[in-house]
Amino acid sequence: MSSFESEGALAPRGPVPYAVKSDNAPLRHRKSPLTMEDVHAMALKCRNWGKWGPNDEIGTLNYATPELVAEAAKLIRNGKAFPLAIELSSDGPQSGARGRMNPVHLMRHSGADAYSGLRDHSGIRGADDWLIMPLQAATHWDALSHIFYIDRMWNGYDCREVYAWGAQKCGIEKTRGKASGRGVLLDIPRVKGVEALADGTPITPDDLDEAAAKQNVKVGRGDFLIVRTGQMEAYRKRGSWGTYAGGDAPGLSFETAEWLNRKEVAAVATDTWGCEVRPNDAPGIFQPWHWVVIPNMGLTMGEMFDVKELAEDCAADKRYDFFFVAPALPVRGAVGAPVVPMAFK
Repeated sequence: MSSFESEGALAPRGPVPYAVKSDNAPLRHRKSPLTMEDVHAMALKCRNWGKWGPNDEIGTLNYATPELVAEAAKLIRNGKAFPLAIELSSDGPQSGARGRMNPVHLMRHSGADAYSGLRDHSGIRGADDWLIMPLQAATHWDALSHIFYIDRMWNGYDCREVYAWGAQKCGIEKTRGKASGRGVLLDIPRVKGVEALADGTPITPDDLDEAAAKQNVKVGRGDFLIVRTGQMEAYRKRGSWGTYAGGDAPGLSFETAEWLNRKEVAAVATDTWGCEVRPNDAPGIFQPWHWVVIPNMGLTMGEMFDVKELAEDCAADKRYDFFFVAPALPVRGAVGAPVVPMAFK
């Protein structure tokens, strides 16, 4: 029996799930690829199970206390508002990988219907519509029930608490009223002097520290950290989403899990499809950083945040912190949900 299978009373049971074949070459930032022993060691190091009690379902969002939210509100000085969500559109970034399609918007009643004399039972003429979409098709938060560590999710809950009809524990609706506070943008490509990081570029803890120092901003407890890679802007400049959804991407290195845990951030988000660097430096292990930060650390993470306008304004006024608010669509039992994040300065 390996140490991965036997170590500690909190170690998950059963075989390693989701093992996939990979031909990815090791990234330059590591001497050797990650192994399951590495993932397990980081999971134990960052595990916060029980920190907020045995019944907690929101993890690191607990760091964003009412006192810190009130203090963050003082960062609004001129009323500038920056929406950080991409449009819900059929020409969005999804490619169908992992079963995710782009949003489908359909009209139930249109203006043509009204012009033709259609009225509802009350006699009013109007328009009505539907939206059909995977909940993680565009800008969204991942719930803490999204990723399992073997057979456990956040706080040690059994993965079987996520039923065919939804998550009974750690559903996205449990975050209601919790996703607001001080936002911090770390603009990695601007610090590096490039328009965008190349696909496959890892963002290391040293890179995060360098950006914070050069931007004269500190990252700390209760912050909502947004990391810009420039990838979304690069693909838009090409005129096609290409392999944005699930392909190679710049992103957070595996080692940033410990950095984020130490900083006690409330949540993290990036302008990429999956936050962590791809290809993963872990043959046979898909998205190893996810395995650590969601089910073990309890970190809420956001993907596909549109930060171009905010980044430009931060560069102009040299202020990289702001008031941030981003409640998820409260779909009961959902393991992720669309969000319209807003930054206010």
